[in-house]
Amino acid sequence: MRGYGLGIAVQLAGLVMAPLLPGLIQTIKARLQGRRGTSPLQPYRDLRRLWRKRTVAPLDTTFVYRTAPSLSASALACALLVVPIGASTVGWFGSDMLVLLGLLALARFATAAAAWDPGGGFSLMAAGRDLMFSVFAEPLLLLALVLVALGAQSTDLVQMVAASGDARVASLPAHWCAALAFGLVVLVETGRQPIDNPDTHLELTMVHEGPLLEYAGRDLAMLQWTAAARHWLVLMLAAGLFVPLPQTAPWNMLALAAVVTALCALVAVVESSLAKMRILRVPALLGAGVATCMIGLASWIAQGAT
Repeated sequence: MRGYGLGIAVQLAGLVMAPLLPGLIQTIKARLQGRRGTSPLQPYRDLRRLWRKRTVAPLDTTFVYRTAPSLSASALACALLVVPIGASTVGWFGSDMLVLLGLLALARFATAAAAWDPGGGFSLMAAGRDLMFSVFAEPLLLLALVLVALGAQSTDLVQMVAASGDARVASLPAHWCAALAFGLVVLVETGRQPIDNPDTHLELTMVHEGPLLEYAGRDLAMLQWTAAARHWLVLMLAAGLFVPLPQTAPWNMLALAAVVTALCALVAVVESSLAKMRILRVPALLGAGVATCMIGLASWIAQGAT
């Protein structure tokens, strides 16, 4: 019962602590650029401010526009409960990687459909770009998880995370090809440079922020929490799948916190080092990630692993 309660507490913590990660990335990036920057708690202040405002909807919108924020937030909340975190894990909705992929796709579909419903030019353009990226990003995520699943011999995320501490799995070239590909997935899912610029205020260049232009108040707060939850999900998953962590609960939590903080710093370094790519070059970058996964799969087949 103690382990069960710890698993519930750890997974529910993701619902509350998700906004901390984008705030931490923004703070580290500001320090790297010689600026003071905002507090890591700034996303919480923004969510509180938006939650106190009333919702304003454009004219002639349908139920698609009204239900999309809650549907997107619910899908990410369920996804957070699917991903194993720490030594103790409770699979409330199962822990198969295909369930995770389906929930992420549902959240993206809801956001894109909501951008199409009002018919605004800038939100439509941004939603189209986001869907174009997803055509390459979702297969890339699937291939990266498949390579990890080959080493774990299971598509269950709990077993895949447990296999990260196996020296045999860590020595496989396919495992590290998956790690490189998953790094691109992190940049796409979090909307970071060189894929997208989260700090831009120009509607013509927005991608992930563009579909939110027609929202305000509590609806916008739910969509911003959804974006923060994507940070939590992909960074926790990266730490669990590719970094060996201690198995005992207290040390596991401390090591996980340290690894995720280091990953936030790495994302900030990448953002500060690279400029935003031209939109038409992003598919080529993601295609390189797919090619990396195929190299990893070829190495697995060449080794005769089963």
